[in-house]
Amino acid sequence: MSAINTFFRWYFSRNALPYWGVLIFDSFVVLFSGLVCYGLDHGPVSTYHNFWPLLGTLFFYLIFFIIGFRVTRIYSGVLRYSSFADLYRIGLANLIGLSCVVILRWFFHADDYLVPIRTKELIFMGILATAIMAAIRVMVKFMYERVLDSTTHRAAFIYGVRTGGIALAKGLHVSDPVRFTLKGFVSDADDMVGHTLQGVRVYKNDGDLIATMKQMKVTALLVSPLKRDRLLENQDMVNNLLDAGIGIYMSDIAQKWDGKSDLGANTLHEVQIEDLLPREEIQVDLQAVEELLRGQRILITGSAGSIGSEMVRQIAKFQPSEMILVDEAETPQHDIRLMMAGQHPDVPAETIVTSITNQSRMEQIFRSHRPDFVFHAAAYKHVPMMEDNPSEAVFNNIYGTRVIADLSVKYGVKKFVMISTDKAVNPTNVMGCSKRICEIYCQSLNQAILDGVVKGQTQFVTTRFGNVLGSNGSVIPLFREQIKNGGPVTVTHPNIIRYFMLIPEACKLVLEAGTMGKGGEIFVFDMGKPVKIAELARRMILLSGAINVEVKFTGLRDGEKLYEEVLNDQEITKPTFNKKIKIAQVREYDYAEACQAIDQLLELSLQYDDMETVRQMKQIVPEYKSQHSKYETLDKAQ
Repeated sequence: MSAINTFFRWYFSRNALPYWGVLIFDSFVVLFSGLVCYGLDHGPVSTYHNFWPLLGTLFFYLIFFIIGFRVTRIYSGVLRYSSFADLYRIGLANLIGLSCVVILRWFFHADDYLVPIRTKELIFMGILATAIMAAIRVMVKFMYERVLDSTTHRAAFIYGVRTGGIALAKGLHVSDPVRFTLKGFVSDADDMVGHTLQGVRVYKNDGDLIATMKQMKVTALLVSPLKRDRLLENQDMVNNLLDAGIGIYMSDIAQKWDGKSDLGANTLHEVQIEDLLPREEIQVDLQAVEELLRGQRILITGSAGSIGSEMVRQIAKFQPSEMILVDEAETPQHDIRLMMAGQHPDVPAETIVTSITNQSRMEQIFRSHRPDFVFHAAAYKHVPMMEDNPSEAVFNNIYGTRVIADLSVKYGVKKFVMISTDKAVNPTNVMGCSKRICEIYCQSLNQAILDGVVKGQTQFVTTRFGNVLGSNGSVIPLFREQIKNGGPVTVTHPNIIRYFMLIPEACKLVLEAGTMGKGGEIFVFDMGKPVKIAELARRMILLSGAINVEVKFTGLRDGEKLYEEVLNDQEITKPTFNKKIKIAQVREYDYAEACQAIDQLLELSLQYDDMETVRQMKQIVPEYKSQHSKYETLDKAQ
């Protein structure tokens, strides 16, 4: 038995048998079946005496069987991945060949020139050939699964017993390579528990499930596309699976699955932390957005950043007449240039390396390109860095925004969309306050245009949202790097929570809110349920399979909140065209007063006196109360 196993291990370690090899083998089976059936009917002596003429006759008949092979392409399949569909095609191929032979003998009297073979012998020959071909394929498939199960396949349960689960089960055997061996199904309903599907038992999704999976040495749970949301809602089940070291696999094409085709193992990926964060699917009317942006000139600041680059990718699909992409980071901006040239060569794109605070350069860009829409994503965003450098936060975030906003009015931009942050609500840090002042300036400028104080047509829209997954400097890339290095994973506080959204989802909401807004609004996004960062770190460690990696609490950083808010205490919201987007009703500022306060702030920032700069920021935004920061003394002095 060990010799057989060794042979099959050698065979299965090779590439699949070439199609001509399968064709030769199937042809040999047809010849062999013909000789056997003739011999059984005529006896060995007659067969011996007529052997060579008989073989010539069978070779002639084989031509018609090969026609059947060609029609059904049974030789193109990989034997180790044979399915019932392959067995059906084998029968059909031999039936086509046999029918051609019978027609030949009936209408053209072929027996006058060839060795006479009775019709019943031909029929049994077709049946025997079909049986041998099918048996060989079943045996190869069985040996492949039996021999390699223990070394290359992971024992798996499938979560879901309806259409999606069955599609997964059928697809497992035809994937190349086969990664999983099905050991059972998991059902939430009692009516299927104890029954057999695809040759394995259905188990109840209850408190005993993990113990059952461990007992059967199951190390993977494959999730039906129809069960994905149900699993993510059941956080206890997710935690129990991860604690037990059982991998969770979902389909990459779940969103596009037609409900009919099989889902092979090659469509599955082991879940990442992004898959397990609780969030609802976001629906956006991108067709309406496309109608507005198609053929327009679009300027995007911060085009090389996490949000800006995704805005570039999404807007490029709408076929704008020109894209003007501005960022001061040379290397990432070069990557954006290569991406546009490779993926959207038909969209004219100007990639410019400069700072938004370079007023003369920005004016030259506006004068030359005359953008219709401006998406302003450029900003300094890291809270600890801005706590230490408040003058830079003022100059880059506030002055830079003012430069772009004023030029947008001067050169007739239709709409200016500013990307803000939830840290602007009741700010506790310099970065959040700087973004709130940007909001104040844009809103007051929009109202000044409406009141006729400022001549222009630009509509100013602000969008606020929280953390985006995978953005530069976010916790998830940091945690991955810390886990890779053996830990510890650093979390500032055991109770700190944050809202998360995928970058593409956030950008779609920005596009819809920005283009649908009428001007003056601050749109806030429903970020879903908050996530405890300590739990996020623990899950990432479990998903990575790392051992002995601890979570270390380091204390809140300067200006850091335990939780982020989306609205000010005095603000309320109104519904909009999208249930995930609301309009914040905020305190209004007079444009002249806002300009005067910001002018004073800019003058102070150029003195690089941190305390005086922040003091003026607190004058403009009274709700700005510092936390875990040296600037708390300013609050106590008031």
